[in-house]
Amino acid sequence: MRIIEVKKLKTDSQVPKMAESMAQPGNPVSLPPMAEVSARLDELGEGHEIGTVNWQSHTYRPEVKFNIAYGEKEIYIKYYIREAHVKAEKNRTNEMVCEDSCVEFFVSPEDDGIYYNFEFNPIGTALMGSGHGRHDSARTDPAVVDGIRRLTTMGHEPFTEISGDIKWSLTVAIPLATFFRHKVDSLAGKSFRANFYKCGDKLSNPHFVTWNPVETEKPDYHRPEYFGLLKFV
Repeated sequence: MRIIEVKKLKTDSQVPKMAESMAQPGNPVSLPPMAEVSARLDELGEGHEIGTVNWQSHTYRPEVKFNIAYGEKEIYIKYYIREAHVKAEKNRTNEMVCEDSCVEFFVSPEDDGIYYNFEFNPIGTALMGSGHGRHDSARTDPAVVDGIRRLTTMGHEPFTEISGDIKWSLTVAIPLATFFRHKVDSLAGKSFRANFYKCGDKLSNPHFVTWNPVETEKPDYHRPEYFGLLKFV
């Protein structure tokens, strides 16, 4: 099982943002600007590789890495992708972004079997769900998903597949309040089970690569028994 020690992100500036989840209307929460979050994540090094090919039916492996850190009220992830085909046709929350070029974060905050899946295409369109497995995974209210801050290098307009030697990145800031089926007030000293994925179900070269290995017969990301470990230090 792969393990990452996730450190707190050091930032210089913060901007006030109203957090509906804080239960106190009018109580602003200071959050670092996304441009600074992105730059600080770059400083963490070359990143962790999402490069495990688990299924011989899909052997194409794009170059994918990520860095992860946390703040007072958010988890920060930056994905770095280099691939031959990129597509971002989905532009509405909870559409099937896995059919585009897609990076994903599946995470279990507790040992109760419930996990959350966060999926993003190159223009930042997000799908979010939660459940115990594929059989009962349910989409999340778009109002909750909208609280996830995003910064992408591919703009915000949908586009059909393009080909070449294409590099793109996506930075996301996931509020702790997004884990609405649990009570997560802070992260220091805690451990979450998680996995990170890259896919492109309907690209010219469909692919399914993972951070922690997944030992299933066919591609299946909804398998928390194959999650790795995040230790927030």
